Amino acid sequence: MYSTCLFCHTRFGANEAIEHFSVGRRLAFDGAKGRLWVVCRKCERWNLTPVEERWEAIEECERSFRETKLRVSTDQIGLARLSEGLELVRIGKPQRPEFASWRYGDQFGRRRRKTIIQGAAMFAGGATIPFLGPALGLSLGGAGSLISHFANAGYYVYQRKYVVARVRDSRGNLLRVSTFGARQTVMLVPTATEPWGLRIMHRGVADDELPWWHLGKNQPQTDIRGEDAMRAAAQLLPGLNAGGASTKQIKAAVVLATEHEDPAVTFDRAVRLAVTKPAWKEYGKGAMLSGISAELRLALEMVSHEESERRALEGELYLLEEAWREAEEIAGISDDMFLPEDISKRLAEMKRN
Repeated sequence: MYSTCLFCHTRFGANEAIEHFSVGRRLAFDGAKGRLWVVCRKCERWNLTPVEERWEAIEECERSFRETKLRVSTDQIGLARLSEGLELVRIGKPQRPEFASWRYGDQFGRRRRKTIIQGAAMFAGGATIPFLGPALGLSLGGAGSLISHFANAGYYVYQRKYVVARVRDSRGNLLRVSTFGARQTVMLVPTATEPWGLRIMHRGVADDELPWWHLGKNQPQTDIRGEDAMRAAAQLLPGLNAGGASTKQIKAAVVLATEHEDPAVTFDRAVRLAVTKPAWKEYGKGAMLSGISAELRLALEMVSHEESERRALEGELYLLEEAWREAEEIAGISDDMFLPEDISKRLAEMKRN
């Protein structure tokens, strides 16, 4: 049973209301299409489930949704809260714009709120400098300068060291992309023989051995196009859209995302538009994915994730299975990172018993 978010690797938690699917505190289901998602309560992303028990779980969700009185709904989308604390999202037959707005509004809105809270916390921290500086024996200017240097150094290391995506090129090679690399990704214009694509800056094998002050210098770049680029975009865009969006921006993004049924057309048009905008280019590198308008980036994130789910539902479930296994592995590494060795060994013995 899967228990970790595919995107932020946070544990879902458990519920006691759905016997055939006891994972998660919010489940979304579409009985007509046979889709079941676990909604991560931290990042609000929808995790499509590839489990064989999906139909039984969906039937249980439908019964529970109908039996509860604590529910609100539009004509096609409903939200119910069970007495056990589980939330159920029931998808009927909404128009694509309604579904996209409902599904992604929570994600982008929560990201925006998180950004605002973080900004307020940083402002409050800066406001304490006049009081903490003298207490530490530093002048106001000295304290501010010291904090600024530490903040800049930490941000530099984070941008270049932290891997935000692991994408594969056309040869199947795994490319590790840092926050800095994601921001340097360039959109490639389609040619007569090749579809649109991305030029991705990624970490080289030797980067793990380099000191932090060398990270990000002369990193390799790889061009990927077509479906490989679409899968890469699905991983890169959430980080670039981390600041979230206002209600007005989300509405504009939904219009752009639902203008065409084929996501490749949406990306193709976005690339062609980007190369005509001088403001979206940086130092002659080309149209930067991070430089395009927020509404367009949000729209591309929507269609790239919908395309990933379509591929999974059309028979490539093994890709989804691999993604879940990787998420579980990363979460396991994170859980064990700060545990003493003797405790880790003891836990392993208890699992075997």
